[in-house]
Amino acid sequence: MAGVKARSFDSPDETRSPEKTRVDVVDVNGQKAARLTAQPGWKWSECIKPVVGGDSCQAKHFGVVISGQMHIVHNDGSEADITPGSAYVIEPGHDAWVVGDETFVGYEFESPTAASFAKNVAEHAAATAGHIS
Repeated sequence: MAGVKARSFDSPDETRSPEKTRVDVVDVNGQKAARLTAQPGWKWSECIKPVVGGDSCQAKHFGVVISGQMHIVHNDGSEADITPGSAYVIEPGHDAWVVGDETFVGYEFESPTAASFAKNVAEHAAATAGHIS
């Protein structure tokens, strides 16, 4: 096995496109990473919740913001804005939305989240059971 492997998000292994959303996923030696692009007006509870269900996002996010701004409200009452250059960890149990008129672009490095974020419920269940990647 080579000691270095790189993949381009411009040639993803998988792309998901719920409303106002694009998630490009690459697999790098079994680890998944995702580029999340969310258009102005994007809100998890309006754009992703209809696809995955639930009252709040149950994914853990670990990533970095490239452009745009997102506001996160956690079920525990904490809130934060993430902006370009910010590294972030967002624990499960939150809603989020794009702030302003600039498209949000972030890169996600939490492999299970990259593998399943914005997949419909049946696809997510199969992915977590190891049936699809």
